[in-house]
Order: sequence, then structure tokens, then C-alpha cells
Amino acid sequence: MFGINGAEFVVLLIVAVIIIGPERLPRYAEQLGGFVRSARGYVRDAKARVDAEIGEELGDVDWSKLDPRQYDPRRIVREALLDDDEPAPTRATPPPPPAPTVSSGPAPFDDEAT
Repeated sequence: MFGINGAEFVVLLIVAVIIIGPERLPRYAEQLGGFVRSARGYVRDAKARVDAEIGEELGDVDWSKLDPRQYDPRRIVREALLDDDEPAPTRATPPPPPAPTVSSGPAPFDDEAT
């Protein structure tokens, strides 16, 4: 919850009781509860409107396949390598080695490039 652990939450409650005072605290807690209820209502209405706008198209999507925690690069590479549609060409003889290069002097040096 917002990166606040239990001990910090208790400290915040104690500070709120001291600053607000025990006689006004129930009224503020009631206002906070009303705000949370209205916010939940807004979110529920927004979800209903989005579902109505999108319709059935998004209803049959398997969201678990799109979960980034399911990402395993080893499995993806393994499946890609095993799902070859066409067989790899086979060679009867290995390719010839590249011809050796002959240098006629020192390698060129460009002092403006560095």
C-alpha cells in the first residue's frame, strides 16, 4: 500500500490523532469512508462503460499468456528452433576457407577519426 509498512502506518495514525484531535477524528474518518465509497463507484462505472464499449471482442482473450512473468527466453528459443517448417539444407562438402589477405604495409590510420 503506497510503500508504507505497518510501523509507518501506525506512526501516521498517531500523528493524525495528535494533529486532528480525538473529537474531530470520527468526522474525518466518515468523510474518508464516503470518499472511498464514491471512488469505488466511479471505478465500477468506468469499468462497466469500458466493457460496454469494447464488447465481446476482448472477452475471449487469454490474459495469462500475456503475463510478463510467463516470459522464458529459453523456452521461446527452444520452441522457435523446434518449429522449423522447412528442413535446413545439407551440404555434402564443407565450404572452402577464405583466401588469406596480404598486407602491403601498416594499417591505415586516420588521426581525425579519434
